[in-house]
Amino acid sequence: MVKLVWTELSTADLKEIFDYIAKDSVLYASITVNKIYHRAQDIVDNPYLGRVVPEINVKVIREVIIGNYRIVYKVISEYKVDILRVYHSARLLKDDSLE
Repeated sequence: MVKLVWTELSTADLKEIFDYIAKDSVLYASITVNKIYHRAQDIVDNPYLGRVVPEINVKVIREVIIGNYRIVYKVISEYKVDILRVYHSARLLKDDSLE
């Protein structure tokens, strides 16, 4: 089992997602953010669950998909994974946007 660490960027992404959806529905915003959070918990049991991010093509930078969102993470060690970003799948992920 690994420890998940949500970076500042990833928590800011979740807040932006919540705020954007909450303009129409606070309930749906909460449901969406909770689904993203729970999907990320799957990484705890298997850090290599997700696929390698195609735009970056580095084995330790991976992603899992939940609905229209990509949870991008980096396997730091067998004990730690950093959640780097949470992106809407329509957005292009750039290497420099992970830091």
